[in-house]
Amino acid sequence: MTTDAGSSRLTTAEQAALTSGGDFWHSSAVADLPKIILTDGPHGVRKQIADASQPGLLASEPATCFPPAVALGSTWDPDLVRRVGEALGEEARAMGVSVLLGPGINLKRSPLGGRNFEYYAEDPLLTGVLATEWVRGLQSRGVGASLKHFAVNSQETDRMRVSADVDERTLREMYLRAFQRVVQQAQPWTVMCSYNRINGVHASQDPWLLTTVLRDEWGFEGLVVSDWGAVVDRVAAVRAGLDLTMPGPDRAGDEALVRAVADGTLDPAALDTSAARMRALVERSVAALDPAASYDADAHHALAREAAGRGIVLLKNDGDLLPLPRQDITIAVIGEHARTPRFQGGGSSQMNPTRLDDALTAITALFDGPVRFAAGYTADGGGERLTAEAVDTARHADAAVVFIGTAQETEGADRDSLELPAAQLALVARVAAVNPNTIVVLSHGAVVLTSPWDRDVPALVEGWLLGQAGGGAIADVLFGIVNPSGRLTETIPLKLAHHPSHLDFPGEASHVRYGEGIHVGYRGFDAREQEVAYPFGFGLSYTSFSYGDATATADDGGIEVRVPVTNTGGRDGREVVQVYASLPGSRVRRAVRELKGFTSVAIAAGETADVVVRIDRDDLAYWDPSLRRWAVEGGDYLLAVGASSRDLRCSVTVKVDGDDTRVPLTAESTLGEWLSDPLGGQVLAQAFAAAAAQGGGGLIGMAADPQMFTLMAGVPLSRMAAFPGSPLTLEVIAQLVTAANP
Repeated sequence: MTTDAGSSRLTTAEQAALTSGGDFWHSSAVADLPKIILTDGPHGVRKQIADASQPGLLASEPATCFPPAVALGSTWDPDLVRRVGEALGEEARAMGVSVLLGPGINLKRSPLGGRNFEYYAEDPLLTGVLATEWVRGLQSRGVGASLKHFAVNSQETDRMRVSADVDERTLREMYLRAFQRVVQQAQPWTVMCSYNRINGVHASQDPWLLTTVLRDEWGFEGLVVSDWGAVVDRVAAVRAGLDLTMPGPDRAGDEALVRAVADGTLDPAALDTSAARMRALVERSVAALDPAASYDADAHHALAREAAGRGIVLLKNDGDLLPLPRQDITIAVIGEHARTPRFQGGGSSQMNPTRLDDALTAITALFDGPVRFAAGYTADGGGERLTAEAVDTARHADAAVVFIGTAQETEGADRDSLELPAAQLALVARVAAVNPNTIVVLSHGAVVLTSPWDRDVPALVEGWLLGQAGGGAIADVLFGIVNPSGRLTETIPLKLAHHPSHLDFPGEASHVRYGEGIHVGYRGFDAREQEVAYPFGFGLSYTSFSYGDATATADDGGIEVRVPVTNTGGRDGREVVQVYASLPGSRVRRAVRELKGFTSVAIAAGETADVVVRIDRDDLAYWDPSLRRWAVEGGDYLLAVGASSRDLRCSVTVKVDGDDTRVPLTAESTLGEWLSDPLGGQVLAQAFAAAAAQGGGGLIGMAADPQMFTLMAGVPLSRMAAFPGSPLTLEVIAQLVTAANP
């Protein structure tokens, strides 16, 4: 999206009005520009209905509720995510929506994050790859994406004021990296700034974030829109590079912009640029509108069921209890969640589905035999009568499928625990005691603790929030119609206290310290060699896979990894092949291993696939704070290939040529840094030799003594000018700096 001179036809007042909303969900109609609709959300179009009989967030037109990102991300399948994006684009276009507010790509820094169900992963590469395809799919249908929430918006506690205090390397490598990938590879029509502050500066008025990084470095061509209510100072926001303030109207802000232009405190070019970007977005949107557009609701429901089934993660399956036979046994279905499904989280993404499948009905439809149901608990908790009925029902069945889960995860509030409701865990224990074939199906939007109670059950199915077709998808997996291939995108810890973020979440006094640095999620668990319940990337199948020897070749663009993978079981299946990189002996602090590539590949029973995973050279780079740029360190990279971050089946080493990462020497560089630099060491040695020849060897002699050098290695050269008898005067040091940095 490019700007043009069209905004110059508008008056200053019209430009100001154009850069704020006309109401809650529309831009402003100004001069020749009509209003357009911007609306939620990332897993289903939530177009508000005026004067609807349903209250609040549910007052929206029916649309397909696809699996939220917590489940969609667990597919690890960019192609499937793109197809979902295309379907969302078709529905948005049919409803006259120009910009769909998604995808949400903030990292799952803490499992307590109340909005984690809207985000993909604890890893920036996985997040960025999947979100890129979502945006491409959506925008291929003439509907704009709104990449959110930019940036470092990983909690709901005090979300409109809290300052995310984070060092630049962590910021770049972890919290901005997925945004950078999506912007550079998919060019979303809009980027949505977040509510929070970053190192003390509100994202909505941060010129470094919105202009220097987003536009100057990454080449973003589109429009920056605020999260709803994120703008604190409209003039400062426009000056920083924010183009559209939502919601509206914001007449006080419009007037402030007009005054600021008039009195010279705001460059007229800044407002003109924002207005031009709005014009470009409106014109692009209007050109894509199609009054005759429609979509196939049945086909989209089928796609939602496919995606949900692919996002389910099989965590445990002792004795191959699953899949269940579809006849000749009796089944007990236990738990209110089986009849009344949790399929989406709370907040702005909550929408009105076109239909809603429940697991009880779907299981009954697929099973050729009796299915007995007992609620076991209510939304408000348990009860001895309900529990006793459930236990009795389970006792007389060949297999018991118990549905449990959380009450709600929602925008606006973080969780205070990872525990499942006590009444539901007690129900599981009592059912498992009377039925050895107990299968537990989880339903929730973010990580919950599974230990120690999962020891009591032979099978555990991670059912997430699966969207409107989740009930059918669960039945498909339970009966083996779908062979589970979902993989965890976040680590399940044994205890909340084990999590890398634990001591620094959610902060206090409107500040949260990102103290774990680059060791987010599995990186932190691995760095501390911490035992976990289920690792990042984990997921079982109804078949088995073996890996051959991996090979790797490096070129100017990156690394190509090849590995033969064989389906050694009796069922067709899908394996998610993951490649993790490390650099032994690196001169910079790194995670033990980092995901650098992956692919989801279908392999028929008994067949072998030659799997190829491409690692882009840019993804090997780290952020060098000294150079203030990305750099690839040269060396022998160890590439571990496997089925999870802790199930690594084979490895290969490949040599990668590095970038020039020499840091210029200054007067503040230490003696040790000077001597370790090839040119600096040579220049300094020559200066020492010249001083020694003139009898100034006191300091030189001290530096030559190993014990004294240990003391002096950390002294900046400029400080040595003050040493008695030092040949390194400030003038000499200035000459050395010039000579060492030709």
